[in-house]
Parts: sequence; structure tokens; C-alpha cells
Amino acid sequence: MDRYLSADQALARLREGNARFVQHVVSLDALLSHAQRSEQARAQHPFAVILGCSDSRVPAEFVFDQGLGDLFVIRVAGNIAAPSQIGSIEFAVDRFGVKLVVVLGHSNCGAIRATLDYIANPSEASPGIHAIVDRIRPTLTSLVSGCECHDEAELMQNAVRANVRATVAQLRQSSVLLEGLHLAGELKIVGADYSLETGAVAFFEGD
Repeated sequence: MDRYLSADQALARLREGNARFVQHVVSLDALLSHAQRSEQARAQHPFAVILGCSDSRVPAEFVFDQGLGDLFVIRVAGNIAAPSQIGSIEFAVDRFGVKLVVVLGHSNCGAIRATLDYIANPSEASPGIHAIVDRIRPTLTSLVSGCECHDEAELMQNAVRANVRATVAQLRQSSVLLEGLHLAGELKIVGADYSLETGAVAFFEGD
């Protein structure tokens, strides 16, 4: 594989991989990568960064049908962008020349549910959980106050996507490195929403 994929080429590769995943197909390249562990040990050349949720049902390498060394994956509950996550993305972009960053949310996200529950009924939680909820809460508070959702499922979907978009905006604005590359057209930062039910990923490229 060409290790110097453009953002558009990287995005196309993720789309193609997810289409295979939805159809329960595993590529030969992904399978062969497992036999190339010794080569992978010497160097890595990821073509995309995925900032995803820690949810055990959303492993990015499977969702996008990629092999060892293809993706630089950062997983944290609620796919939030705290300083350590931003630093990890900066590292991958600076060290490996990655041109694409994807913030990957997913349906029925537990961190989103916990935040919505807290907004409806503030309660005590551990400092660690509060650190996650407090990063998500401002976006969802605004959403809940103005949402004309018909049911809980619609509210949840809107909340997941609002949180992804907020993280994308944060990455574009809170890092001098990422902001500069994004404004120069040298880095694409996009949001996406993974459906646990269908396995399909919807990208938000126009945001």
C-alpha cells in the first residue's frame, strides 16, 4: 500500500473497507497483515487517525476492514478530545504524515446516555466519569433545550452526532498544529457515525 495517501484517498479506503465489513467480507490485505508482524515491528505507516469510543463493539480495524499498522487508533469513552487525545493525534500527524483524522461516534453510546441522564437528573459520580461527562455536557445541554425530537431514539442519534461535530470543531480549533494544517488544506478532519445495528459508517464530510 502507498503509505502517503491523500486525505481523499484515505477516506475512500475507509469507505471501501466499511462496505466490506457491512457485507461480512474480510480483505486479503487485512488477513496478510497478521503474517507480517515482524515487519510491522520495525516501523508503522498508518494512513488515517481514528478517534473513537472505547465501546467494545466498535473496534476501528474491524469496522473499516484494515490490518496491522494501517490505522492510528485512539479510543476513549464518548470520543472526546481531552489534551492527551489531542496530543496523540498531533503525534500521528507530525510523525507519520497522516492526512486524515476521523472522529467516530456510534449509536447507543453509553457516554452520551450518561450525559443525557445527568442533564435530566444531576447526580454525584466519580471524578473520572465527571471528566468525561463535563466535556460532552455543554453541547448536549444546548441540543436538549432546542431539540424537537419525537422520541428518545431520535434524541440519542442527534446527541451522538452533535458530540462528534463538537469534537471535530475542537480538533480544528484547539491545536495550533492541526488547525494550521487543516486551514492549509493539508489535513482533513471529519466526523462519522457508526451504526451498531447495521455496521455502516456515515461520514459528515460537509461540516
